Amino acid sequence: MSESTKKSLVSGAAVLAVAGLFVKFLGAFFRIPLGNLIGTVGMANYTPAYSLYNFLLVFSVTGLPVAVSKMVSERRAVGQYVEAERVFKLSRSLMLIMGIVGCVFVFCFADAIAQLVHVPGSALSMKATAPALVLVPLMASYRGYFQGMQEMSPTAVSQVVEQIFRVGVGLSLAIFLMNSGLFTEFTPQERGAAGGCFGASAGAVGGLIAVLVVYLLKRNKVKREIRNDKEAVCESSGALIKKILYIAIPITIGTAIMPIVNLVDAGVVSTRLAASGWDQLAAQDLYGQLTGFASPLVGFPQILTQAIVLSLVPMVSAAFRKNDTAELHDNLSLGFRMSMIIGIPCATGLFVLAKPILMLLYPTQRESAISATPCLQILAIGFVFLAIVLTITGGLQGITKQMVPVVNLFVGVVLKFVVTWVLVAIPAINVLGAAVGTVTAYAFAATMDTVMLIKFTKVKFPWKLIFLKPLISAVIMGVVTIIVYKVIFMAIGSNLVATAVAIMVAVPLYGILIIKTKAIGRDEMMGIGIGRKIARICDKLRLW
Repeated sequence: MSESTKKSLVSGAAVLAVAGLFVKFLGAFFRIPLGNLIGTVGMANYTPAYSLYNFLLVFSVTGLPVAVSKMVSERRAVGQYVEAERVFKLSRSLMLIMGIVGCVFVFCFADAIAQLVHVPGSALSMKATAPALVLVPLMASYRGYFQGMQEMSPTAVSQVVEQIFRVGVGLSLAIFLMNSGLFTEFTPQERGAAGGCFGASAGAVGGLIAVLVVYLLKRNKVKREIRNDKEAVCESSGALIKKILYIAIPITIGTAIMPIVNLVDAGVVSTRLAASGWDQLAAQDLYGQLTGFASPLVGFPQILTQAIVLSLVPMVSAAFRKNDTAELHDNLSLGFRMSMIIGIPCATGLFVLAKPILMLLYPTQRESAISATPCLQILAIGFVFLAIVLTITGGLQGITKQMVPVVNLFVGVVLKFVVTWVLVAIPAINVLGAAVGTVTAYAFAATMDTVMLIKFTKVKFPWKLIFLKPLISAVIMGVVTIIVYKVIFMAIGSNLVATAVAIMVAVPLYGILIIKTKAIGRDEMMGIGIGRKIARICDKLRLW
């Protein structure tokens, strides 16, 4: 792998990761106060609406942007700048059409869907997300275009602005609606959930404005490239649309599987809990613990692996288009390794500090937070498999094998339903069965995706470097972290201080361990913006 290519992958992922962490921090700042405000019952109304919103957006914010990123990257790699621009504009039109259809669908069928998932109070929340269904796809088309140019900063900027608007408007409106005389046919918790959901629409306005400004600023550069394009290739619009859909549809199907599962889970879990003797309010409380308290925390480390994937796909696609096998293998190996260097310690940290973190984040819902601890620990284990699924799926998409991860995840989901159906009805297990089912799905998909990627590319992954060294480092970090937490907590009795100190010890300790085990090299560290400063500090401490 060339030094510039390696730096592009690592630095591109770093830009998105930093922005993603900030976005997730704001998201936590949104969902945690919202959870404290509306409680587990309110979150149980919020979750189906947001799951429906995510489901309706999967085509326009996952499949199409990846298709745009891949096709733009391939064409720019061989100097076809005019064709790259046409791909973007056609995809933008498709996204606008999809957005309008989704918006109309939600307004017409929100009440029926809310009844279908046995959460009738979520209808107002569903309607509150409708405007975002038009705006978010347009924003995603620009993000995919810039990612295809291997420019990750525009995506990062728009993500941050979008989340700032979402948090500010969503929380303000949730508080207002809970205490207002509007929509009196709904409970205060249901109105609060709807206010929170409307934040998505407000965020879409801010994010779209931000990415449009960046696009206009970079427009002159794109025009110069188009004027200098000497390629005579000019495919018909119909042919380009077919290619876009050929890539986007399988990716969309694969991405839609888990949102569908999450949406249906609301009904399945409630039904099976009722079968084991839980009343409706208790069942909603248990389901809210899983989806409102535990699941969102897994989103923090997930954004880091997603950043790697967004950088990986266009680079794998370009190497595949140029038939550069060595570059392809190097990109796949580095992407997989970076994913595990990040994913394994994140899962370990969430597992050992699950209870302290939940109590810290949900102080007004202490009993529910403590009860949600086992859910978070199970999902933390599953995050390692999820990180593998995300990364290997990106590799398969880059080599035009986008249907493979779809099939594997579908089979995994079938296993999830079987496990969930059986385990949730056991009183002693209850909602934990849904978490175990999710882990089962990801474990199966991760295994099969990896096997198939090796089969298609003949890549030889350095397994010791990818798994063993990060795992050893993470286990040592986890043991030290929980010891530090317990000692501090017993000494001063403050969960906040004990958790904060434990995390402050864990992060640098893990960093030192992966350097000492040579899980990451100095040259790779230098490829990251802030990594240069870290590398110089390590030089002074003689850690290399």
